[in-house]
Amino acid sequence: MRKFLRWSAVLTAMLLIVAACTPAGSGSPSEAASEAESAAASLDPAAVCAADEFGCVEIPAGEPIHLVYWGVILGADGSLGVDSQRGVEIAIDDIGGKLLDREINLTAEDAGCTPETGAIAAQKLAADPTIAGLIGPNCTDEVLGGVQAINDAGMTTVSPSATRAGLTVPDRLDENPSLAAFLRTAHSDYYQGRMVAEYLYNEQGAKTLATIHDGSGYAEALVGVTEEHFKELGGEVVGHEAITKTQEDMSGALTPIGAAAPDALYFPVFIAGAGHIASQAKDTPGLEDTLLMSSDGTFSKDFVEAAGAAAEGQLISSPDTSKFTAAYQDFLEKHQEKYGEAPLSIFHAHAYDAAQMVFAAIEAVALTDADDTIWIPRKAYRDALYATSGLAGLTGDHTCTPNGDCGALILAVYQVTAREVGPPAVWPPEAPIWAPDPSFYDN
Repeated sequence: MRKFLRWSAVLTAMLLIVAACTPAGSGSPSEAASEAESAAASLDPAAVCAADEFGCVEIPAGEPIHLVYWGVILGADGSLGVDSQRGVEIAIDDIGGKLLDREINLTAEDAGCTPETGAIAAQKLAADPTIAGLIGPNCTDEVLGGVQAINDAGMTTVSPSATRAGLTVPDRLDENPSLAAFLRTAHSDYYQGRMVAEYLYNEQGAKTLATIHDGSGYAEALVGVTEEHFKELGGEVVGHEAITKTQEDMSGALTPIGAAAPDALYFPVFIAGAGHIASQAKDTPGLEDTLLMSSDGTFSKDFVEAAGAAAEGQLISSPDTSKFTAAYQDFLEKHQEKYGEAPLSIFHAHAYDAAQMVFAAIEAVALTDADDTIWIPRKAYRDALYATSGLAGLTGDHTCTPNGDCGALILAVYQVTAREVGPPAVWPPEAPIWAPDPSFYDN
């Protein structure tokens, strides 16, 4: 066993030097990744796989490399997941559809955006030994429901959009050790919630706030961060209501909030629920002059369609596309050509970047034996993901923290206008209306 541990130590040391990852859209590994791949080729796959804590993914000669995108791709919130899946598909196109000279077989698994459906999807993925890499899921609830099965299988997943702050806090493994299997290219809602509070209180002059969440891990936690910081700034929270994801009649939540006549109503729920809230709030006494604000879960033309004319004026916090890199314009052209329309939501670029992380980590650790079988040591692959540093993505440069945060912190506030409501409706909004100073992220 000492021999095997020595091999593992060599491989681990080799992986930690992989600091310059594949530039977005280039299709070739960096010089450091190439050196790591050459060093890996000299190792004994049997020894490495025996020493790796989670074993290896085996890809026989001639077989494709199996990657999976998993998230919410069906139902009312499906545009969030389809949008991200398309980002992964374009990332694959940009490397010629191949990795390690093998065709890439990308499959998708709907995870439903609930803990229960996330658990079902994850259990199915965990039972498939052919999977070399996972990208997803979209929703915090899918992570909370599925991450244990993913971790137990020795797999690791990179999410483009699960933003709950608690998923990447420093003590996250004390509460849930399985979160070691989770990284993300999206921001943390610690910053999004604080930004919403700052914007409403300081920029809009709101002194009273009411909130609505839908019971999801994403919405409930984001509301909590926003309320706490709003009160720290000197504001007052005058209403706190909850709905269910399938609820359509919002009067039970809106009527008591209307009685308090808050300056602002914040509801970071998903598309269907937010559409009902926005449209019904306009007819609720006490809310006629209330600012309505949601977050990135509603950054979609589907929200505008769900809310109808009431969507005009809606404030939405979301990643700031104006701060994406120059390569993003090229991506948008490819998206239009491939799908015949603009992106559906906001996390397609983050998914593209997550795919780039996966490609680079696989290239760094994969071993090929004399029979042309590829072996991917799972723990070494996880370590390579965490070692990501300076990866040039569409949303910015990505360097992962020990807690799995790999995303660029670039958030902003948008406002839906008549242009987006139509007819004809044009999505997305042209530019944000406000963004925090970069020093905001130092707190």
